[in-house]
Amino acid sequence: MDVIPGAWRRTAKGAGLLSPDGEVAPTIFAEMSAAAARTDSVNLGQGFPDEDGPAEVLEAARDAIAQGINQYPPGRGIPDLRAAISEHQRRFYGLTVDPDTEVLVTAGATEALTATLLALIDGPDDEVVVFEPYYDSYAAAVALAGARLRTVPLRRPDFQPDLDGLAAAVTDRTRVILVNDPHNPTGAVFSPHVQAEVVRLADRHDAVIVTDEVYEHLSFRRPHVPIATLPGAAGRTLAISSAGKTFSTTGWKIGWVHGPAELITAVLTVKQYLTYVNGAPFQPAIAVGLRLPDAYFVDAAAAMLRKHGVLGTALQSAGFEVFAPDGGYFTVADATALGGADAAAFCRSLPERVGVAAIPLSAFATPENQSYYSGLVRFAACKRIEVIEEAARRLTALR
Repeated sequence: MDVIPGAWRRTAKGAGLLSPDGEVAPTIFAEMSAAAARTDSVNLGQGFPDEDGPAEVLEAARDAIAQGINQYPPGRGIPDLRAAISEHQRRFYGLTVDPDTEVLVTAGATEALTATLLALIDGPDDEVVVFEPYYDSYAAAVALAGARLRTVPLRRPDFQPDLDGLAAAVTDRTRVILVNDPHNPTGAVFSPHVQAEVVRLADRHDAVIVTDEVYEHLSFRRPHVPIATLPGAAGRTLAISSAGKTFSTTGWKIGWVHGPAELITAVLTVKQYLTYVNGAPFQPAIAVGLRLPDAYFVDAAAAMLRKHGVLGTALQSAGFEVFAPDGGYFTVADATALGGADAAAFCRSLPERVGVAAIPLSAFATPENQSYYSGLVRFAACKRIEVIEEAARRLTALR
């Protein structure tokens, strides 16, 4: 019995979600985390922090539980969190967002993304344009929605897209242009020229812009600029973010999406049949987090940049070529000089060799484009400084 329907199998296999023989393949993240546990390695593979978030936010969650906020919250999210999201967008970006009709709270950014694509895709002729390499759930969500994935490669050293290549990828079949900025896994922050071209192409081809901005407060060289703030963009943009990266609460899975009311209603129509609602006592806690003083957000970015600095220095000393990130959790390095031209094989050997786990960048690319990222490895910097320093000590064995 073929329990995976043919259409899904074909789409998923093309997106690299199934093995060549059509079986469901475990993700590289699960594989490397298991290897890290088996070898007692420092896990710089998966991007989750090993430090708690701000005390005010944690205490607010405890208070909410103690006060009995433990049942289903409203389908759109509790009013105070939706108000805090609206206030946050005005405070940091000057965006006016109606908390009652233009904000939807979700089970993390991943659900927001999946519900958005399921709501917007009309059929198999629709295409979703993404920058490659890409967060792995993008291909899965596009496959679930039954659309075609079109990729625009980001090339070293700056990981900015070629604008002619972007223009060629976006056509009248494009339903969604999906932009992750700051970008996972490369750490790139897209230039104003790239952002402006995304808006121009979306307008020309009547596409919806969907932005994944979960690293918005971890932009190191310049303040984050949401595409929705650009002229003509707000009316066709759905902006997604979450609390996990900003407040080191990845396990709480509190995300949100905001945009034009009619688009949010479409996303809600799907979302209510996914998780329905989630995280009742965590929602008021994240409202507290979004209202923290500016100093918290400035200090969080500075602390992450310092961790990248320690990690980058260690990688250079070990013989890697390092591409310093402009934002986010991850540092990308080229292992070719260390015999790691096949980054996947290199990463699979790393736990046994030196006790460090990392992820090959090819894991974030479609099968036909993986050669573009040969030798490139992603390391997570979102760990305690002493953990990064221990990883640095171990990596010296590669020299």
